[in-house]
Amino acid sequence: MKKPKLLSKSYKRDKLEMFVSLSRKRSIQVMILVGVLLYLFMVGLEIPFVFKTGFSSVSQETTMSRPHELDSKEEDFQVLRAPSRPLKNWVFQNSDSPTTTQTQITDPTNIVSNGKSTYLSGLSFDAKTFEPGSESGFVELHKMAQIAYRVGRKLWRELESGKLVLDLKRSENISESCVHSISLPGSDFLSNGSVVILPCGLTLGSHITVVGKPRPAHPVGDSNIALVKDGDESMVSQFKMELQGLKTVEGEDPPRILHFNPRLKGDWSGKPVIEQNTCYRMQWGSALRCEGWKSKADEEIVDGQAKCEKWIRDDDEQSEQSKATWWLKRLIGRTKKVTVDWPFPFAEDKLFVLTLSAGLEGYHVTVDGKHITSFPYRTGFTLEDATGLTLSGDIDIHSIFAASLPTSHPSFAPQRHLEMSSRWQAPPLLERPVELFIGILSAGNHFTERMAVRKSWMQHNLVKSSNVVARFFVALSARKEVNVELKKEAEFFGDIVIVPYLDNYDLVVLKTVAICEYGARKLSAKYIMKCDDDTFVRVDAVIDEAMKVPEGRSLYIGNINYYHKPLRYGKWAVTYEEWPEEDYPPYANGPGYILSSDIANSIVNEFEGHKLRLFKMEDVSMGMWVEKFNSTKPVEYVHSLKFCQFGCILDYYTAHYQSPRQMMCLWDKLQMQGKPVCCNMR
Repeated sequence: MKKPKLLSKSYKRDKLEMFVSLSRKRSIQVMILVGVLLYLFMVGLEIPFVFKTGFSSVSQETTMSRPHELDSKEEDFQVLRAPSRPLKNWVFQNSDSPTTTQTQITDPTNIVSNGKSTYLSGLSFDAKTFEPGSESGFVELHKMAQIAYRVGRKLWRELESGKLVLDLKRSENISESCVHSISLPGSDFLSNGSVVILPCGLTLGSHITVVGKPRPAHPVGDSNIALVKDGDESMVSQFKMELQGLKTVEGEDPPRILHFNPRLKGDWSGKPVIEQNTCYRMQWGSALRCEGWKSKADEEIVDGQAKCEKWIRDDDEQSEQSKATWWLKRLIGRTKKVTVDWPFPFAEDKLFVLTLSAGLEGYHVTVDGKHITSFPYRTGFTLEDATGLTLSGDIDIHSIFAASLPTSHPSFAPQRHLEMSSRWQAPPLLERPVELFIGILSAGNHFTERMAVRKSWMQHNLVKSSNVVARFFVALSARKEVNVELKKEAEFFGDIVIVPYLDNYDLVVLKTVAICEYGARKLSAKYIMKCDDDTFVRVDAVIDEAMKVPEGRSLYIGNINYYHKPLRYGKWAVTYEEWPEEDYPPYANGPGYILSSDIANSIVNEFEGHKLRLFKMEDVSMGMWVEKFNSTKPVEYVHSLKFCQFGCILDYYTAHYQSPRQMMCLWDKLQMQGKPVCCNMR
């Protein structure tokens, strides 16, 4: 009776095994079928893409091609170009491609070739990167970023195609010529937007004559124009004439190379005044005020001319000389007033003829044939930069005539000023973590600024030995020819990282995140510093300051603002939707600050997880991110005024708003004198 039982069990077991075997076969068949269908589906998508974009674009999706035109030979380039370090287990994600490793790249916005990264940023963008979330901040900023990224990706692919290089090569032989003189009646001047375009700037001996008439004084209650007492109105009559660098910098307010501002009435002194100045990147220099007294005999002269001529009356009570004259007149019984040398050169409702000329040492202004003032050239500006003349204020223009103008302009393409020499190329990277990484924010057409940095503080021994690494972070320009030259520059010098989005001032924050990614992940740097391309950095002083913080602590060093309130009105206004609180978190001014690598790495992780709050002011954004990091791990905030926000101070760590010429001047002084000494103010 037991045997049939055993047979029954054996039979059931065999049946079960057969069922399992059949199930496995069916599963394998189903998986094979699904795989075939998926393959056919992917092929169906790929073939239209190939026919639509061309086979060349497909090949460019997998490898990075070099620019067709380089200023050095191919053999020299292979020897001289600084190699990049391979990425360490870094995985890119992109909206157009699946997750890939460093040897499997399918999108040109995430380029790695032969196991080594190129000059394109490794910051990971995907479809959800700019979708506003609970931690994202202002929605409009993210919408702007989405558009900028899409346009930038298109620009990059177009740049990679090589067609733009050929177009640029054809246009290089076409030189732009400029007129020798310009004549405009007042009506044409107004119809041109009150601007006279000087196509090739000025040169030695150039002169501009303006025939105009100051308007009668009028009441103004605006304290920004005149010193106004409470409940009072002030009579104002003043105008300004400016030489501007209209072609100097794209996307920024043009620099005021010469600001000439006669104030007939309305100056805070209560007297007629002529004020002159310069303004570089919205930063005004020290004003030269001519108040009616001739410049002192021991004061600097300009081409043999005094900076200020005299127009004050001889019997003016505020003059020491006039006081002596007054006592002398009392002694001899003279009561009649003496005559005036000459009055203030401008009078209300009276026609004048003003001539501005360019001398060897500065600008000279004559009115009605008499020399009035001379303004010395300031460091950072050249005559060829003055490509526009504007007149505004209480003035009616009769006519403008400019003569002895240059007929060619060496700065139409500032990239021509690049010195394609191996001397300025970035040194090879070390195979070990670096002490300090410096990320420099720059714009596509800031060729001269980058060249000045390369030739100044980037020549420091610590940078040349690769213990400190410096890189420029640049987004793509709307001008395609700028992108072509930028790519050539990046290939040759090896010190540029391109962040693939269309450049926009409000999106500078993306470059800052890219700096964190490059320094923390690519270089494993101990400290990461951010600065601008008009910031001069004392590399050794910056490292010494960071090393004062004990090993292992998180740090945030710079010129830190505490309890800084957002501006609710004006150019830099921040709405309550963007920032609802009354105070910003503590943040270091953007021209120069330092982070420890753990903070930088955390920022990149937050960005990739779509949790990083983006704000249109990158330095304030960094303050927000550091504050959030500080809630989980203590951060040591180190404040120092030597990270100078405006200009330069003695014994600086960083000096801001430094023009290319000032960069070279600061470097020369640092080398010759061995101590940080500021150069001339603008």
